[in-house]
Amino acid sequence: MPPSPHRPSALAWQVFRGSDAIRRGLVTEHQLRSSAWTRLRHDVYADARLDRDHALACRAATLRLPPEAVAAGPSAAYLHGVAHAAAFTDDVHVLLPRTIRVSPQRGLRAHSVGPATPPPSAPAPGADLPRDRPHASARPTDDATTAPLRTAGPPPRTAPAAAAWETAVWLEPLRAVGIVDALLRQGLTSRDELAETADRNADRPGGRRARWVFGLADPGAGSPDESQLRVRLVLAGLPRPVTRHPVDLAPGLVLRPDLAWPRYRVAVRYAGRRHVDAGHPQLDHPQLDQLAAAGWLVLSATSRRLRQEFPALLVEVRAALAARGWRN
Repeated sequence: MPPSPHRPSALAWQVFRGSDAIRRGLVTEHQLRSSAWTRLRHDVYADARLDRDHALACRAATLRLPPEAVAAGPSAAYLHGVAHAAAFTDDVHVLLPRTIRVSPQRGLRAHSVGPATPPPSAPAPGADLPRDRPHASARPTDDATTAPLRTAGPPPRTAPAAAAWETAVWLEPLRAVGIVDALLRQGLTSRDELAETADRNADRPGGRRARWVFGLADPGAGSPDESQLRVRLVLAGLPRPVTRHPVDLAPGLVLRPDLAWPRYRVAVRYAGRRHVDAGHPQLDHPQLDQLAAAGWLVLSATSRRLRQEFPALLVEVRAALAARGWRN
């Protein structure tokens, strides 16, 4: 059985500067190359047991940024709990005061703070850390002679409504709408807060784009793929569908198709692997048969059709609506 890797308690579950740890005698340069550590950026290392997610990427970026930096946009959305907002390999988005400049860094997108940007909200202590693990901002020492080591805990982040605005301005619309949908669905922000944020930032660059993205958002989407499907159908000229429209079929039996046009009794069921809304499970085949028996025309969309066969899917949905009386 191989020996356990050398992992001083001061570095356990931490993100830290390698040069700092070496200077304090906690590890050697050779030990930093062991399986105990993961190199995240130049001179930035982490305990290899930490999850390789976007929160870890944010913590790594924090160590090479001034203290005024604030996670923003999709990075802030992820830290607020929108898991699909960003991945470990995605760029970390931060806001900095206009007076502060940072050198370009791979995997970092630094934006200047505008005058109308709402103040950041402070993260809950330990909110982004694994349970039963030491707080990342704690500075334990191996012994009384070891100087405190700077480590990276959860960074501050912009408030959810501000993160939605930033996401709408910085990302391409299909991805941005999916993130804003999730912020709404999870109750992290509201339509009123989005409208207020859009009004406050109306004169800033990207203000019209953000308002447009907010107008496309819908908290009823059960996954980013459902968001993308809905938006692509709307942008193709179809009437806007209703998400999770309740269809009463019998006393106590209410079905909610993913997308519906109640006026025409047309619905789309999305059967994708990225369906994430446990509160609204997908309709099974007997339920689809019940909808059809009640006069609904139900089409099926899959992840493959969304990505590879969307033109054909669009033709089918358009034809179904036209057959039920819709006129473009």
